[in-house]
Amino acid sequence: MLKKIKETVEYLKSNTKIQPEVGIILGTGLGGLVNEIEIEDSISYTDIPHFPVSTVEGHKGRLIFGTIGGVQVMAMQGRFHYYEGYSMEMVTYPVRVMKLFGVESLFVSNASGGMNPTFEIGDIMVINDHINMFDTNPLIGKNYDELGPRFPDMSETYDKDLIKKAFEIGERLDIKLQQGIYLGTTGPTLETPAEYKMFHILGGDTVGMSTVPEIIVAHHMDMRCFGISIITDLGVPGKIVEISHEEIQLVAAAAEPKMTQIIKELVGKM
Repeated sequence: MLKKIKETVEYLKSNTKIQPEVGIILGTGLGGLVNEIEIEDSISYTDIPHFPVSTVEGHKGRLIFGTIGGVQVMAMQGRFHYYEGYSMEMVTYPVRVMKLFGVESLFVSNASGGMNPTFEIGDIMVINDHINMFDTNPLIGKNYDELGPRFPDMSETYDKDLIKKAFEIGERLDIKLQQGIYLGTTGPTLETPAEYKMFHILGGDTVGMSTVPEIIVAHHMDMRCFGISIITDLGVPGKIVEISHEEIQLVAAAAEPKMTQIIKELVGKM
């Protein structure tokens, strides 16, 4: 795997002069951030050696190099999900590439179901911890000491300084931010009422089908991590209704400008 990662990095470095400090996974809710990036280079996933290809509606499949507020960034326009049939190695492959490219901080966004009874649809939650309920872990298998330790400590996975700055930005821009624990599952089914109840009892404030694998791998490589979720539906007893992927996208689109503002300013402070 390490050889493939290095080959991918070599290809990308030969196609851009950008030296990114920050990596961004433009998941649900951050698509609009593309318009805030002064794009220098844009490379289709299909052209990148060893890179997987996104299959989910709303995920375009381009690697973007440019700047936000003078900070050089590398952004994934379209992420990869375990439920698409990819191995965990492939889901997290781009994060490995980012690190070997020189990226030191990772920003991730997602859509999630809110289980905290104080949350409402359209709320934005800053992730301060997570629970891995996937049926595997992206670090299973051979460990490459060049990438990180065999047994990484996970007691402080999400960067406290970035979380603090996000709330300062939110207060200044009059954008309400929630804070809580993201629980990651395989999907692709949305949760049953009983599953929502169980996940909330376990300590989850929101639940979704991404983010946890990428964050585990980023933290393994000692990257600063920041995650943010849009609450697109509710798994709270009495508030659970049937919902479609299209409805989730509509809620995310409505909240997107606020999330974009937060990330744009946060990256600019790096």
